[in-house]
Amino acid sequence: MPVTYPNETAEYRAARDELLQSESALRNLTARVAEQRRALPPGGRIAKDYAFRHLDGTSETASSLAADGNGTLGIYSLMYAPDADAPCPMCVSMLDGLAAQMRHIRQRLRLVVVASASTDKLRALSDARGWGDLTLLSAGGTTYQRDYHGETPDGAQLPMMNVFQLIDGVLHHFWGSELFFADLDGQPRHVDQLWPLWNMFDLTPEGRGNDWYPALSYPG
Repeated sequence: MPVTYPNETAEYRAARDELLQSESALRNLTARVAEQRRALPPGGRIAKDYAFRHLDGTSETASSLAADGNGTLGIYSLMYAPDADAPCPMCVSMLDGLAAQMRHIRQRLRLVVVASASTDKLRALSDARGWGDLTLLSAGGTTYQRDYHGETPDGAQLPMMNVFQLIDGVLHHFWGSELFFADLDGQPRHVDQLWPLWNMFDLTPEGRGNDWYPALSYPG
């Protein structure tokens, strides 16, 4: 059904119809990319069954976490180094949104957030942000962050998303947000599908811009 809005010009309608064609093509391409992702063959067996630490100090292995999520485990690497005073504001912004969706997400997979920071720091962060539904784990003492590109060899933190799946009881890597490392013009946008903030800004006349970034707090 053709769509029009009050008082729009013919120039606007022609440009909007052209944009709609591009939006339709993007929608179809997004669906094809998702289909291609689902068709990936099994990835490599997990390097080791990492034992992450919950905020209460107890440990849980990656395979156990996956078993609790219908065999699928998503791990986001929060940029929060052991010696850092605060976590990455960009990561925190994205996780603010995911925390509110956890009751829905856990119906299909187990999603957790790991960081190199201590459980004490992560507990304080969780309390301050109201992340009661979000599982934060410390990867301190493991090589997970280094093995799966959440940390560089010199200890710099990276914002990586990885997905694992249980196959015949063995945990395999399924997908990682490697777009972060691709040769691209501008921001990698490698986790945009998890972070609706930027998609919302893309609907505005100004767009997402290049000089604004989320903060840990705002005046007022």
